[in-house]
Amino acid sequence: MTTTTTGAERLPALLRRLTGDEKHSPSAYSTLDVLWVLYDRVLRVTPATVDAPDRDRFLLSKGHGPAAYYAVLAAKGFVPEAWLDDLAGPDSRLGHHPDRTLVPGVEIGSGSLGHGLGLAVGTALGLRAQGEQARVYVLTGDAELDEGANHEAVAYAGATGLGNLTAVVVDNASATHGWPGGVAARFHGWSSAVVDGRDHDALAAALTGHDGRRPHVVVARVEPKW
Repeated sequence: MTTTTTGAERLPALLRRLTGDEKHSPSAYSTLDVLWVLYDRVLRVTPATVDAPDRDRFLLSKGHGPAAYYAVLAAKGFVPEAWLDDLAGPDSRLGHHPDRTLVPGVEIGSGSLGHGLGLAVGTALGLRAQGEQARVYVLTGDAELDEGANHEAVAYAGATGLGNLTAVVVDNASATHGWPGGVAARFHGWSSAVVDGRDHDALAAALTGHDGRRPHVVVARVEPKW
C-alpha cells in the first residue's frame, strides 16, 4: 500500500479505538483506503467548509460498519478523536449508522443498503440545476448493487449524462449475483476505471479521471470478504 502522508499511518490505531461493532470489521477495513484517498486527495471539503454551498459531497451508501469513515473524519479534524472511544454509547454522536444531524461532515443518514446511489443522483441533479460546480461522490459495496433501486439510479444517471457524479464500488467479491463483464459493466453510459483498492496513487488517479460529460464509476478491488 502506498501512502503520501503520515496521517494514513495513524488510521489503523484510530480504527482500533472503535469497539462494539466487530462483526462489521471486514466492511470497515475494505473501505479504509478509499475513504482516506477521497478525503486526503480528492474531496473539496474541510472541517471549515462542511456547510459551504460549493463543497463536494460525499455520501456513504455502504453504511454498515462505518468505523473507517469515523476514523478518517477524526484524522482529518471533522470530529474529535475522543469521540472514537464511545461508539454507539448513550451519549455518543457516533452510531452504528452515521447520522447527518450529529456528525459534522456527514451528508446523509445511511441505513438500509441500496439507497445511497439514488440519493447521490438526486443530489447531483440538484447541484447541476443550481449551477454549482461541486461534485458528488458515493461509496457503495459490490453486493449492494444487486438492489433494484441501484440499477434504476445507474440507468438514469447514464441516460441524463450526470457528469458531476462519481460512484465508488468497493469490490470484495461478496455479491451473490455476478454480472456479465464484471462490476463496471453494470454502469452503462458511465466512464469507468478498475483499480487496486489498496493502491493510493491508483485510486487518486481513477477518482479524478472523470471527463465531466458522463457519470464516472471507480471499482476498487480489495481482498475477498470471506
